[in-house]
Amino acid sequence: MKSVNPATGEEVAVFAGHSAADVEQRLARAAHAFSRHRTSTFEERAAKLNRAADILERESRDWGAIMTLEMGKPFAAAVAEAEKCAKGCRFYAEHGAALLADETRTTDASRSFIRYQPIGVVLAIMPWNFPFWQVFRFAAPTLMAGNVGILKHASNVPQCALGIEDILRRAGFDADEFQTLLVEASAAEAIIADNRIAAVTLTGSEAAGSAVASTAGRHIKKTVLELGGSDPFIVMPSADIDRAIQTAVIARTINNGQSCIAAKRFIVHERIADRFIDGFVAGMKALVVGDPMDERTQIGPLATERILADLDQQVRASVKVGAVLRTGGKRLDRAGWFYEPTVLTDIPENAPAYREELFGPVASVFLAHDIDEAIAIANDSPFGLGSSAWTNDVDEQRTFIDELEAGLVFINAMVASDPRLPFGGIKRSGYGRELDAAGIREFVNIKSVSIL
Repeated sequence: MKSVNPATGEEVAVFAGHSAADVEQRLARAAHAFSRHRTSTFEERAAKLNRAADILERESRDWGAIMTLEMGKPFAAAVAEAEKCAKGCRFYAEHGAALLADETRTTDASRSFIRYQPIGVVLAIMPWNFPFWQVFRFAAPTLMAGNVGILKHASNVPQCALGIEDILRRAGFDADEFQTLLVEASAAEAIIADNRIAAVTLTGSEAAGSAVASTAGRHIKKTVLELGGSDPFIVMPSADIDRAIQTAVIARTINNGQSCIAAKRFIVHERIADRFIDGFVAGMKALVVGDPMDERTQIGPLATERILADLDQQVRASVKVGAVLRTGGKRLDRAGWFYEPTVLTDIPENAPAYREELFGPVASVFLAHDIDEAIAIANDSPFGLGSSAWTNDVDEQRTFIDELEAGLVFINAMVASDPRLPFGGIKRSGYGRELDAAGIREFVNIKSVSIL
């Protein structure tokens, strides 16, 4: 397992992967740990999560530097990610017991209720783009519910993977209650099939989600999949256009454009299209691209050379079939894996930029004659994760909320994940939910009890 600095392309650390014998030993320890952890109290688990939050807050700059080193996000954003993980831990420490408390039901029996109980060892297969937050939004509810966790992180962020394990151990969780496996993706199938794994959660590509769901399905195991998106960002004439433009630039380029819920398709009413496009292009051109450890930098490198090559190919193919390049459109001539902030308009349906997810700082802009056409363009996608609509017309707001095919609809704001709201998508963006009550209840036994 290698750490490679995407800002320079240089290898900075190498870690020995776990062997099949190592994996067997860790799974055995996890199964044994579950028999203990499931009987611990909510108060004990909450205390540990709060200590994890303390560590994350106290050491946020240290862990932020490691995130930036391994996957290239701007340092300030990496520090904020560590701090957000602390908030996630505190949310479940404070609310987990109530979210899993018995619920009384009225039936023909003298007493009926629902009890939520842990199910065992949960395997998490996590991506590199938010290397701490994606893990903690699984780990905090999983551990609070009384389950134990096994993490198979992306192979390019081994320091983050081991760091999260270290944080949770120092917070007081038993060494076997949360463990990291340094293994390649090819090892996942056998781990999923193991009888000691009760369920699987994955954030990643469609191909990875399909493979994991297929294996888990053959072994009758619960899965939660978050597989990315091509989120629409719709702007109507009644919106605050200047604020929409400013937010659009941030929404497209957050995390160097490598976010599942980053706005990717900008659908603009034709009456305000010129104003929006001019402002949006100017905003993208003005972004500072450079060393992600420099706090002035707004756009760092893409995480891997392969991601850079794929994005460049998608843009070139889109321009070749007729898309108009308004700014950007090429790799920067410097060390590392940097790509210019890019805006495409007049995109034909056969262009990759029309429906594919572009994982980098590339925006696709479409024009709509009215709200019906805007919604039709937004929904003309295999994905259905997030969506953002900008309008001050109350009737239009209701229509967007009802008609947009997405797991999240944000009005006059960019899409964001929040521990207080369920997070997940529909269509090829996956199924199941993380965060809030829905997230902590995904991997529990919802047991109905009836006493005559």
